[in-house]
Amino acid sequence: MAYSIGQLARVGDTGVETIRYYERRGLMPEPPRAASGYRRYPEDAARRLRFIRRAKRLGFTLEEIRSLLQLQAGGQTAQIKSVAESKLAEIETRLDDLQRMRTALRDMTRRCSGTGPVEGCPIIETLNDDD
Repeated sequence: MAYSIGQLARVGDTGVETIRYYERRGLMPEPPRAASGYRRYPEDAARRLRFIRRAKRLGFTLEEIRSLLQLQAGGQTAQIKSVAESKLAEIETRLDDLQRMRTALRDMTRRCSGTGPVEGCPIIETLNDDD
């Protein structure tokens, strides 16, 4: 089955401009043109688009997705695992940072009564603290 760009966008649950962007970035190959001049996307374009969308939802950057696509076409599973492990480590670091941020904000909001003048507000004092 061949898709128009609009059909591919619907199947891939994305916008037409996103597909064009992925083409410009080299993630989606430019499709062949039909005799009418319209571009017709093959079935594997839909699979590739879904792959890109799933990888993005997992937090992979477009460069990382490009690497995964290249590895899918001719790499080793050890290389693919390495990319995934790097992404996992990055996410775990961000989660640690978010936990620290949550703890600090929770502490600040608990210490603030929410009434009275701004002067002496523990949230503002903490944000102004140079230590």
